[in-house]
Amino acid sequence: MAYSIRFPRRHDKADRNGRYAVRLCITKNKRRKYIALDLYADPAYWDEAGEQFIILRNLKGAEQKAENKQCEAGNALLAKYKVRAREIVERFEIEGIDWTLNQFEDAFLNTSKQGKFNAYFTDRIAELHATGHIGNSQTYKQTQDILKSYDRKLDQRLFSDIDLRYVRGFDMFLQKRGCCGNTRKFYFKALRAILNRANAEGVGSVATYPFGRGGFEVSKLEEATAKRYLPAAELSKLKSTTASNPQCEYARKLFLFSYYCYGISFIDMAMLTAAQIKQMEDGDYIVYKRQKIKRQKGVKPISIKITPAIRQLIGSLQAASPTVDDFLLPIVTRSGYTGERLYMHIRARYSKYQKYLRLLAEELGIDFHLTSYVSRHTAAMTLQRNNIPREVISQMLGHADLETTNIYLDSFDNEVINEAAKVL
Repeated sequence: MAYSIRFPRRHDKADRNGRYAVRLCITKNKRRKYIALDLYADPAYWDEAGEQFIILRNLKGAEQKAENKQCEAGNALLAKYKVRAREIVERFEIEGIDWTLNQFEDAFLNTSKQGKFNAYFTDRIAELHATGHIGNSQTYKQTQDILKSYDRKLDQRLFSDIDLRYVRGFDMFLQKRGCCGNTRKFYFKALRAILNRANAEGVGSVATYPFGRGGFEVSKLEEATAKRYLPAAELSKLKSTTASNPQCEYARKLFLFSYYCYGISFIDMAMLTAAQIKQMEDGDYIVYKRQKIKRQKGVKPISIKITPAIRQLIGSLQAASPTVDDFLLPIVTRSGYTGERLYMHIRARYSKYQKYLRLLAEELGIDFHLTSYVSRHTAAMTLQRNNIPREVISQMLGHADLETTNIYLDSFDNEVINEAAKVL
């Protein structure tokens, strides 16, 4: 890979002492970039051809000796800069990175973070937090924290250290801690996302990337979970039975609202506003983008027609508890919350909702572990039982691909299997 490293002196602008800045010039593919070094040269003591300071020999006087000493220090610094520049280029080439001049500049000026995995990880968490991706930032922070428990020298690790052997050791560490396959998958997906982004930005190590073909297979960590969808009889009971406990009744209505709205998640329910109700030719619709993927490119909004059942639930929930700001449902109870403060408030409300669902199941005699996810899975399974194509179900759920929908639906219940067996 053709490149050159030089240290030319400027000629256009001198400082107040008549000295001119010496800069590093990196050239690649006939393009060049200059990097300031905070180093200045007096023209009388600068070798233009050799691009170094001139050391005058056999001259007496304290002033001349001091000048020579300063020139020697300047040359030593130039030699150090040249070594650093070459090491950066060599590292890029070893790792198979087709580097740009901007990448070189960033590497040269940020040597304390150069190639450091954990420093990049920390910056990514801060970036997500600053841009309002609070949930993702917390997911990455949890992964970073568990990695610190696994590796006490994490701060010293380069991207090239996070190789196949390293991630296999991390997996063994998680297993010894009693982490199930799905929990391990949670951590490895975050780790993989960090490495993918670093590679895309040209700061990672492509050569030692531990995932992909022949590498560590995150998908194989997934374990089958217990059924998350309600049997038809239990769903009917939930629809027709009013809970005596007000908190349980609140949870029941939210659960049914989620179910009728194609299994809308709790965070998406909480963030719905009155402005998201749109009037169309055939009625009113709730139109929203999932919080989880709304910033991804090409994400389409989900449109839910407001049926009499949905309208009745909205009115009933609003009558039981006033809403704040422009929120559609009384989930957010504090006015003026935004950003992380709003996110943490919704998380606290989510924990209470999960508790109320457990109490609701006990009160109604529903022999099922009732959670917020159950409404989403139940909606998906109900649609499938009524012969709705999976492609349509996938769109209604707001999934990015059909594979995710298949995970929801591939675990058929005995009723479906028994019906299928009748044709034998």
